[in-house]
Amino acid sequence: MATPPPTVPARHPAGGASEEPTIGRLIKDAQTDFSTLMRKEIQLAKSELKVSVTAGGIGAGLLAAAAFVLVLAVIMLSVAIAYFIHWNGSGLDLHWAFLIVFGFYLLVAGLMVFVAIRKFKKVKAPEKAIEQGREIPRALKGQA
Repeated sequence: MATPPPTVPARHPAGGASEEPTIGRLIKDAQTDFSTLMRKEIQLAKSELKVSVTAGGIGAGLLAAAAFVLVLAVIMLSVAIAYFIHWNGSGLDLHWAFLIVFGFYLLVAGLMVFVAIRKFKKVKAPEKAIEQGREIPRALKGQA
């Protein structure tokens, strides 16, 4: 049977009572604990972000691939519409059919640019957040 290692007796000052920690020691311990806590929180955030970034990267790649396939589908649809307008020679000539499809796309693009410009004109600075940010130094000084 193994014997347990000897225990180290607690140090007591000359009076025999246990030693009370000083304020400086308490502050140092609190700083050390806070520093350790912050490091652990940062490590946790990094590990969570790594998983999120990986999933987001895969999602973005799949969206890019879907957008590419959609562009190919629009091209094929455009050719089909042009041939539909041509209708085996009984409709418009093929070059006019393709020009009509091209003109339609120009019209759609122009409409999108018009709507985008109107939306951009509505963009404003985050005035409330800026104002609150300016009040933070005063609040920290106790002037708020």
